[in-house]
Order: sequence, then C-alpha cells, then structure tokens
Amino acid sequence: MRRREIRTGGSRIRYASAPSELGWVLTAHDGRGVRAILLGDSRRDVERELRERFPGAGASGWESAALSSLAEKAARLVERPWLGAGFDAALVPSGTPLQLRVWRALREIPPGETTTYAAVAASLGLARSAARAVGAACGANPIAVAIPCHRVVRADGSLAGYRWGLERKRELLRREREEAACEPERAA
Repeated sequence: MRRREIRTGGSRIRYASAPSELGWVLTAHDGRGVRAILLGDSRRDVERELRERFPGAGASGWESAALSSLAEKAARLVERPWLGAGFDAALVPSGTPLQLRVWRALREIPPGETTTYAAVAASLGLARSAARAVGAACGANPIAVAIPCHRVVRADGSLAGYRWGLERKRELLRREREEAACEPERAA
C-alpha cells in the first residue's frame, strides 16, 4: 500500500493505493470525502490518472491508518461490487450539474442489475436522445464502483465503453450477477 498527498487549487488531496483482484485501486480523499476511486493495471497508472484529474499537483508522502483502511475497503468493493452499501465513506465527486444528477441516479441501480443509457436519461426527465450525454457522464465518473457506471449498458444489452476497461466492466457485472443468483439460496 502506498499513501501520498497532492495539492491543487488550494485543496489538499490525500491518496492511497492498494492491489485488488481486478488491478490497482487508488482512493483519493480531501477531508470532506472521497474525490476519486480509480482503477488501473499498475500503481503508476492510477497515480497518473489522479494527476491528470488534478493537474499541477505535486506529490509528497503522507501516512494515515484511516486512509490506508479506506483504500483497502475500496479494493474490497472492487472485488465484491455487490457490497456497495457497505462502502460508507462520503462521496464528493466534482462534475457538472448534469454529471452529478447522472451519478446520483447510478447509485440507485441495484447490484446485479443493469439499465440503459436511455433509461437513465428518462429517469432524470431528459429526452431519450440524451443517452449520449448520460454516456459521457458515465465516462467522466471519477468514483469507480461506488458510483456504479459499470451497470449501464447499450439499449441492446451489449457492453459499451468503460473508462477502466471493458474486461473490468464485464467482470464486475459477472461478480454481481453471480452473487445475486446466490442470494435466494442463502435466504432459504
């Protein structure tokens, strides 16, 4: 596990990264809440994406048991995405008003289920033609899995792009569906 701190625009972003079964997971926090959960093939990849999201930031070391614990929880969430309700850290993504509305709507999609870009648009009172705008908001989502943009698919049910790779999206959905299928057995 690696912990760091970056500064940008007067805001201090602390972050830690941890390995998971689906690659590296970086969790960034600014004191108010989680600003980003990023996925990548290497620690370097997720740190580079964080610096791109918060340009001009310089890095310096920073230790925190709480931040390390948060990174470990995020890694467990990536490995077991149906536990989304168990990831109780405050989420404070930065985005446009439309992006924030889309991201709130995505959090309402239950684990193991999918919906379409057009259905998300309709749920927000937008025309179905706003599906592309919903797709763009999904692509800009800075908080992987906790804001489950991986649960949004094309109208024909096929997978569309996922900023952290279609294979990760496919695997997240597979894990959620598998767990959802096991739930009735456990309840019996």
